[in-house]
Amino acid sequence: MSPNSNKVETVVEVRAPAAKFHQVFSCKPHILASMSPQSIQGCDLLEGEWGKPGCIICWRYFHDGSPQIAKEIIEAIDNENYITNYKVIEGNLLELYKSFSSTVKVTPKENDDGSLVHWIFEYEKLNEDVPDPTGKLQMVIDVAKDIDALLLSQQP
Repeated sequence: MSPNSNKVETVVEVRAPAAKFHQVFSCKPHILASMSPQSIQGCDLLEGEWGKPGCIICWRYFHDGSPQIAKEIIEAIDNENYITNYKVIEGNLLELYKSFSSTVKVTPKENDDGSLVHWIFEYEKLNEDVPDPTGKLQMVIDVAKDIDALLLSQQP
């Protein structure tokens, strides 16, 4: 992280198993539009292969009442520790931030009693007037709750 970088993060408690939650973000982000349609309108594969580091995807989502896009590269996927790293390479976020990366880490709770989903946004603002992306944190909290509800409804 550069000296001018900033970081915001949040942790969301979910009841779904860590492996299933991780799989949505690492291998199947394209299904998020059906899991959280009020926030995510689509996720398209532009290059590479779903679930493989180096693939490039384009998110279409609503944020602060307006449609947004984010073209991202999945930099790393750790299926053992349930971590996925993304880096924004084009889109609306780069109108405010010089760089923007996100990490999603899902940790199983004891006794298979759900999971903790930890989101970390690391970014460098274009100038000091740019706000921290706290609204985006609220969006991922809402998306996590939607994913959790759907994953739980699919369990036997």
